[in-house]
Amino acid sequence: MSSPAYLKLLTNTGKVLLTDDGQSIPIWELAVPPCDDACLKDWARRFRQNYCLDSDIDALRDGTGLTRSQYLLDFAFPDGKVAPGPSIRAGDFAELLISDYVEHILGYWVPRGKYSEKESRNESAKGVDILGFKVVSLGKAHPSDELLTFEVKAQLSETTYNAKLQEAIDHSDKDYLRAAISLNATKRRFIKGDDDEKISLIARFQNKDDRPFIYKSGAAAMLSAAAFDETKLKSSTVSNHVNKENLQLVVVKGSGLMALAHAIYERAANEA
Repeated sequence: MSSPAYLKLLTNTGKVLLTDDGQSIPIWELAVPPCDDACLKDWARRFRQNYCLDSDIDALRDGTGLTRSQYLLDFAFPDGKVAPGPSIRAGDFAELLISDYVEHILGYWVPRGKYSEKESRNESAKGVDILGFKVVSLGKAHPSDELLTFEVKAQLSETTYNAKLQEAIDHSDKDYLRAAISLNATKRRFIKGDDDEKISLIARFQNKDDRPFIYKSGAAAMLSAAAFDETKLKSSTVSNHVNKENLQLVVVKGSGLMALAHAIYERAANEA
């Protein structure tokens, strides 16, 4: 599958920080557009599908008296002004961008859909932030198959760094235990959708003892320009991480990221 055009805004700076315990932190940068209108339109369209498929909006808003835009803003998307909505928007925005990074740059298949199952729009989706799958051959287990769990934390406000990468690392450490629950929840979604291929792919990773595979971990922080602090990032530690030998870190920085997140949410609603 080709990469979305908006991913051209996410670039590798070439800078790699080293933590005090020797872990690499590649630094990427997300540029606030200029991005052509077609690019932004496609970004908003793809973004919207994570919360509500275009094919479902009319049935869901039926009887409410709401327009498509109003339905998405009032029932699907986190609130843009009332707490904790803005912080949930920031977290979701970061998770979805890192999902694209894992899928289109690292080369894993990343299932979507958990955002549409929130009981409350102003809460984080439960479970592992991102699941990534990579197999040697569909339908046949191979010990080189990979399961990647990724945790993402965001600080898009223009405030000083608040240890978001360390928070992501610490949460990633817990994924080893909660991955089974997230795998089951993801499989259940595809059972409802009657997607046998994806059901089989997820099942392949549900019994590591009988069907060995490589388990990899990831931790990401998306930071505003004010929050990006090389010295404090270097103080992050992975020494207590259960999977530190197979752990990868990444930081995405940028200016105006919270404004960008709000703009994508508004465009996703208005163009539905």
